[in-house]
Amino acid sequence: MDPLDEVLALLGTTSQLSTGMVAGGRWAVRFGPPIGVKFNVVRRGRCLLRVDGGPDRVVLETGDCFLLTRPRCFTLASDLDLPAEPAQPIFQAAVDGVARTGEGDDVLLSGGAFSFTDRARALLLDSLPPVVHVPAATPEAASIHWAIGEIDAELRQGRPGAQAVAEHLALVMLIRILRLHLHRGASSGWLAGLADPVVAPALRAIHARPTRPWTVAELAGTAAVSRSTLAARFKHVVGRGPLEYLTAWRIELAAERLRGGEETVAAIARAVGYGSESALSVAFKRTTGLTPRAYRNQRT
Repeated sequence: MDPLDEVLALLGTTSQLSTGMVAGGRWAVRFGPPIGVKFNVVRRGRCLLRVDGGPDRVVLETGDCFLLTRPRCFTLASDLDLPAEPAQPIFQAAVDGVARTGEGDDVLLSGGAFSFTDRARALLLDSLPPVVHVPAATPEAASIHWAIGEIDAELRQGRPGAQAVAEHLALVMLIRILRLHLHRGASSGWLAGLADPVVAPALRAIHARPTRPWTVAELAGTAAVSRSTLAARFKHVVGRGPLEYLTAWRIELAAERLRGGEETVAAIARAVGYGSESALSVAFKRTTGLTPRAYRNQRT
C-alpha cells in the first residue's frame, strides 16, 4: 500500500489555468495571497520571485517552474528593488488571456492553481516549504510543461470530459513536484517520513491496515527497530507519534466517508477502526473541533 496514493486520493484536487503574463524592460508586480496552491512556468525569459516569509529571492530561468504552497503575498519582477505595481489592475486589463506589464515581451509566464479540501492542506501541504522551485533541467519540469500544455488545450477547446482530464493532469503535476521534493531530501513532515528507512515501513503498515489496533511495538517490528527507536524517530520526522498519526489517518478516512455518503456514524466508526460511535465522536471532535454529525452538516 502506497501512503502517497491514498492521501492524494483524498485531496479532492481541482485545477484551473490563470491568465498568462508578458513582461519586459524594468518591471515588478505584487500579487495577493493565492487561493489554493499556485503554480507557474517561465516559458520565456528570466525573472525573480520573492514570497512573504519565504526565501529572499528565487531566480527563475526559461523553463523553470515553481509551486507556492501557502496563501502568502508574492512579487515577480525583473528587479525586486523596484516599486511593485499591484497585480489586480494589470490582470483586469488582460487581452486575449494575456496580461502585460513593463515594456516589451522578454518574459512570458503561464500557470494556474490547485485547490484541495480543507483537511488536505493540513495533511499534505503544511509539510511543504512555502516555495518549491523546479529548475528547467529536471525531468519534473519537462513533465509539468507537457501537462500545462495539455490542460490548456483541454480547457480552452472545450472537449468532452475536459474538466476531468484537466484535473487528472493537474494531479500528475503535483505528484511530480512532490517526488522532486522527496528526492531533494525533505527534512521533516509527513512526506519526509515516506523516504525515511525507519518511519516508512510503519507508515505503510498503518495505511495497509488502519483498522488494526496497532501498538508502537508492533509498528516497530515492521521496521526491525526497537519501540523507543521508532517512537523517537517517528516523532522527530513526522512531528507526531505513530499512534497519534494512526488516529489522524483514521479521522481522515472517517471525514471522507462523512463527506461522500449516507452511512451512519456507527457504521463509519466500525469501518475506520473504532469500536463504537462514541469513541469515534470523541476522537473526531478532538482532531477537527466538530462532532461527526456537525462536520457532515457543514458539508451538506
